[in-house]
Amino acid sequence: MSVFQKRLAALTPEILSGLRRGIEKESLRVRTDGSLSEKPHPPALGSPLTHPNITTDFSEAQLELITGVHTDAEACAAELTEIHQFVYRNIGEEMLWCSSMPCKLPADDAIPIGQYGRSNIGTAKTVYRIGLSHRYGRRMQTISGVHYNFSLPEAAWPLLQKADGQSGSMRAYQDGAYFSLIRNFRRHTWLLLYLFGASPAVCETFVAGRKHTLQRLAGGTLYLPGATSLRMGPLGYQSEAQAALSVSYNSLESYARSLYHALIEPYSPYAAIGIREGDEYRQLSATLLQIENEFYGTIRAKRPVRPGERPLHALGERGVEYVEVRCLDLDPFCSIGITATTMRFLDVFLLHCALSESPDDTSEEIAANNHNQHEVAEGGRDTALQLIRQGEKLSLSEWGIQLLGECEPIAEALDAARGGSAYHDAVAAAVAALRNPSLTPSARVLHEIGQRYEKSYLQFVLAHSGQYRTDHLTLPFPAEVEARFDRAAKDSLAEQRETEARDTVPFETFRRQYLSQDLLGGLRL
Repeated sequence: MSVFQKRLAALTPEILSGLRRGIEKESLRVRTDGSLSEKPHPPALGSPLTHPNITTDFSEAQLELITGVHTDAEACAAELTEIHQFVYRNIGEEMLWCSSMPCKLPADDAIPIGQYGRSNIGTAKTVYRIGLSHRYGRRMQTISGVHYNFSLPEAAWPLLQKADGQSGSMRAYQDGAYFSLIRNFRRHTWLLLYLFGASPAVCETFVAGRKHTLQRLAGGTLYLPGATSLRMGPLGYQSEAQAALSVSYNSLESYARSLYHALIEPYSPYAAIGIREGDEYRQLSATLLQIENEFYGTIRAKRPVRPGERPLHALGERGVEYVEVRCLDLDPFCSIGITATTMRFLDVFLLHCALSESPDDTSEEIAANNHNQHEVAEGGRDTALQLIRQGEKLSLSEWGIQLLGECEPIAEALDAARGGSAYHDAVAAAVAALRNPSLTPSARVLHEIGQRYEKSYLQFVLAHSGQYRTDHLTLPFPAEVEARFDRAAKDSLAEQRETEARDTVPFETFRRQYLSQDLLGGLRL
């Protein structure tokens, strides 16, 4: 048996039924004309600092909706639907923009930055975002997406370790296994961009004053004919400064070592911005990365942090608990931004990444991964596109069909564990999209824009967003569910007040203490 076969055979039906997933979904609040909301975060939604399900991302107008952890994809989608229902009942006539690339944007400095109250931790969150605005501009930060959090049940790790014939620390094995998953994920990220990328067009306000290679479709709509996800290409979440970081995912130690100096050493272009001007803070620090979350990546190793704890310290002290997939566009054809079918495909894909052999990465492979990502983001539906694998070129469809063939035994095992054919159907739909690019979300977006919405990106997204608002407001919403969300909102506001009352040191003291804590936890590099 191959390593892959041994590992898959080790996973019992109970473990396969117990895969854990959760969603973090970002959306801009917009007015009825498709322009960005100028209103503050509605108090009826609770405190964005402390609410477990409803917060904000970069902008005050950018909601982030967070589910709990679920062992069933349909249950995860159902909770995300309930959160949307509550939000829509508390934002008046506003809508949630259902596309990743932003709505009609005002001038850069008019985009409101998230506010989190008077506590030190709340102030730090706002100052961090002010730093992002100085470093990258506010427009880039208004891009939205779906983050998919995924983990295997704890009971899986002893079985996998035994299948691999390894002894030693279970935590070390689990950390290594998650980084093996991450390396394989980075090799194959391009496939997710092709299958689920849904941002081939943008409003011209997004690129105002920037150089770009987009073509004009009509009016205020710009696009690239073969694009899948402009969000994940050079126009999206990218940083020339961070491009100099060659981050290694060969182990938790190598990953921490790669980020460590970017978090502690001043970076001259950012030092020129300054930490503050008088009483006004301009950024948290002058290092290449203010904090770990500033590092842009398609996937992250994660561990929940304790109050005031830094993410890298949490990983070093307690190891990897789950991975966060960050390369998914909002699905504009789904009222909650992601379907249960997509979740099931992600389960199969991530298990493939976890169970397959995963050689160490190299600087050459990291460069090839970045090349493949950008090529597919900007031209993935071009049937002549060639990708780079182990130094050689091959077609996207050839590589993709091979990968999906390797995924089929995983889908079969998941269906056997849960009953039905939902996982097989998710993989079959992906195969069909590889064979026929017109079935991809990005192709469907451009087709609808061209055929139904007068070649207007804004009209397309506005129409779908308005329909989803109506759908969520007309869905049954039990009184006890609404009461639960109301209580959570009120409790979060009370918790924010308590957090503010507990502060005993000035913000500058807090900032210095936060940045000076031991980043490496139990790691010794």
